[in-house]
Amino acid sequence: MKQNIVIGSDHAGFDLKDFFKTYLSNEGFNVNDVGTNSHASCDYPDIADKVAEHIRNNPDDLGILICGTGVGMSMAVNRYPFIRGALLYNIDEAKLARQHNNANVIVFAGRMFENKENLDFLNAFLSAEFSNEERHKQRIKKLSKQLTK
Repeated sequence: MKQNIVIGSDHAGFDLKDFFKTYLSNEGFNVNDVGTNSHASCDYPDIADKVAEHIRNNPDDLGILICGTGVGMSMAVNRYPFIRGALLYNIDEAKLARQHNNANVIVFAGRMFENKENLDFLNAFLSAEFSNEERHKQRIKKLSKQLTK
């Protein structure tokens, strides 16, 4: 059975989100779209919150977020201690985000790359597996630690 994926975007990532939804569904993934549903302006933190909440309730699922540059969505979703969000700008980052960081949310820049390039990043991420090495597990544990300062 294929991975469950929750996907969301703001207005700048809407077209890429629909492209990914179609692709992932055709590949047999279960895709849950949390919005936005048009090109109308919306606030990216609201969408990032929906994806984070989904991951909190379904920790085995993966998340995809898309905005114009990917920076805003990355900042918004990484506020949560249980999220390891990675902004993908090349294939090596996509593989390492999974292999070393066990990323559970990946973020795309909808205005920076063509769909084909973004699809290459997505497939590199989805085909990689967490290395499960102790050094990486230790680092991930530290990422999940709540800050009290």
